[in-house]
Amino acid sequence: MGSLFRSEEMTLCQILLQSESAYAIVSELGELGMVQFRDLNPDVNAFQRKFVNEIRRCDEMERKLRFLNKEIEKAGLEVVDQEDFPDAPHPQEMIDLETKFEQLETEMKEINSNQERLNRNFLELMELKHILFRTATFFDEAGQQAEFTDRDDQAALLSEEGRASAGNLGFVAGVINRERVPGFERLLWRACRGNVFLRYAELDYAMEDPVTGQEVHKCVFIIFFQGDQLRSRVKKICEGYRATLYPCPDSAAERREMAIGVSTRIEDLRTVLGQTRDHRCRVLQTVAKSLRGWEIRVMKIKAIYHTLDMCNFDLTTKCLIGECWCPVSDLDSIQLAVRRGTERSGSSVPSVLNRINTKDAPPTFFRTNKFTQGFQNIVDAYGVADYREANPALFTIITFPFLFAIMFGDFGHGLIMALAALVMIIMEKTLSKARLGEVSTIFEGRYLMLLMGLFAMYTGLIYNDCLSKAFNIFQTHWTVNFTVKDYNGDDPTLHLHPWSNFHNGNPYPFGFDPIWQEGLAENSITFTNSFKKKMSIIVGVLHMLFGVVLSLTNHLFFRRYINVIAEFIPQVLFLLSIFGYLCALIIYKWTLPIIGEGPGAHYVCDSMQ
Repeated sequence: MGSLFRSEEMTLCQILLQSESAYAIVSELGELGMVQFRDLNPDVNAFQRKFVNEIRRCDEMERKLRFLNKEIEKAGLEVVDQEDFPDAPHPQEMIDLETKFEQLETEMKEINSNQERLNRNFLELMELKHILFRTATFFDEAGQQAEFTDRDDQAALLSEEGRASAGNLGFVAGVINRERVPGFERLLWRACRGNVFLRYAELDYAMEDPVTGQEVHKCVFIIFFQGDQLRSRVKKICEGYRATLYPCPDSAAERREMAIGVSTRIEDLRTVLGQTRDHRCRVLQTVAKSLRGWEIRVMKIKAIYHTLDMCNFDLTTKCLIGECWCPVSDLDSIQLAVRRGTERSGSSVPSVLNRINTKDAPPTFFRTNKFTQGFQNIVDAYGVADYREANPALFTIITFPFLFAIMFGDFGHGLIMALAALVMIIMEKTLSKARLGEVSTIFEGRYLMLLMGLFAMYTGLIYNDCLSKAFNIFQTHWTVNFTVKDYNGDDPTLHLHPWSNFHNGNPYPFGFDPIWQEGLAENSITFTNSFKKKMSIIVGVLHMLFGVVLSLTNHLFFRRYINVIAEFIPQVLFLLSIFGYLCALIIYKWTLPIIGEGPGAHYVCDSMQ
């Protein structure tokens, strides 16, 4: 609790790292999490530092892991979260990781390339199948003879009356995107001057694009023409509109034979595609089980080399010299971590950790846990306390939820909030391993949310408010004793005076009397809002006064006695002379009786109106 009230005492240490054990020692210090290294090379470019090549290798491994993660998301699989965080691997294991990631990336790219090629072949076969079916329909409708006749409008081109024999005409068949058909048809008419005959039909279902994976609606078309010049012109127009042309036999027997062969190839290709998808899924499932562990290992390797880049390399002693801030109370643990790293690396020369004196301001370090972390984050969002100053987060544990409850003040909503936070606390081991996204902010503040709910329940009882309804536990202390004459009077409003026989003279045992919340009083909102406003003013002024008193502890701790006279005392006098006087008037008003009845009723002290 002492370290939470005032930041930890820090010291600057110099550490001499032997080259063969530097990686292992920094790894152990990182797992301990009690050391902050200083950058001793602030003027050196990031690309000119000693371990820039290792960091680039880590960046390349992260790129490959992002590629694998993206492929897993495309396949609709979930990455298995790690129960325990793995330790940083040995530098020699970095080569094994690079080789493994390179193999996985190459294999996935090869699988994707093969699957894309198979999907493209499957799409082409399906389009050819539809072309053979639709062209057969076109030829059946056209019959054996058709002739072209000159017409003045575009309808003559598409008319089924003028037909020519299929044996005397050339034709091409293909597939085009549905949205390009109108422009394609107009250009054919104008470029060929009406000397072509176009028939098209939309496919019954959308087809998947093998590259983008999106569904595309297409149309099958057949174009009849006469002469090689028109053939060349039609093919150029088809190429410009990205239409795919397929070979189509002239005779019906050849088309039927070709359709049978295409159907057989489609079935075989379906089998191969299924096997390819299963193999890809098995590879990605294997990767998904280890991906989180690989990401953590690579991040730790990269963080270690970033830390080593902050150190200076001494050419004479062939060692790395680093400086770091660490808590005085954890020096023994840090020394033990340095010894562990030296033993793990197998180095015969030990590394040395020495305390050095400095006039630089140490960093502020507060030791927190899962309960106090949320409150500390709230305080740090407004500003981090200076080194060894009093930490407001200790008092925020009570003041922040209580100030929220004064404004919230509903028992029912507070209960819902407290139960939601309690569920997150009970399931915190499971939820801490899950990827919650934006909900993670709420999960990190679960203990704060619990206290806010509990305090809201307490103030809700004081306000006698539960989901906008009042409790009537102790029964109202007001009694309506009006006579018939009172009801028949000229005054449309009836007043219940507390000093008359309408009240039993005893205060309500706890909180507001339910008569204020049941809608019986026309001034209920005015009364409750006035009470909450004045109570908020009192609590807010007390809060400000407490903050000023807290600064007194800093002045006394740092022995800045002149600040007590020149800063603390004027602040207290200014605060109490204005806001303190206001709070005193509010409290004094609550103690005064009311004189008179009806709209003319007033307090004894007229200045309190």
